[in-house]
Amino acid sequence: MVEHSSYIARKRARFSAFGIPINIPWGTHLTAQEGFIYLGEQPLCTVTSQIAFDYFTQDDDGKGQERGVLLESIIARLRPKNERDDCQRRWDCVWGDPLCQKYRRPEHEDFWLWNYEFFNAPVEDLRHIANLIGAK
Repeated sequence: MVEHSSYIARKRARFSAFGIPINIPWGTHLTAQEGFIYLGEQPLCTVTSQIAFDYFTQDDDGKGQERGVLLESIIARLRPKNERDDCQRRWDCVWGDPLCQKYRRPEHEDFWLWNYEFFNAPVEDLRHIANLIGAK
């Protein structure tokens, strides 16, 4: 696992961190140290937590905003819009793609969960996945 030192809020983040209400606007720059993401001196979450996956992405390369837009687009495209939306064809493309396989958590053989590397992937890989499933 690559450790990143700079993160960005890829969407507004509202949650409670260690009992403190948090409200972070989109695009806010954050830091990471010893496995925790911080807003100033306030620890928010671990870098591998669901909160980190839901709201933040690494920005060490200065492409955090683009990465965030791509992540949101991919996740939205793979989520059914309504009960008649059959997103299985899009998921079949993901399951069959060798690049996507490196972003799947291996402990689930019959269910896809994105791993830590996906949420911090190079934008080129995320563009590939977005194009694969028709995300905008």
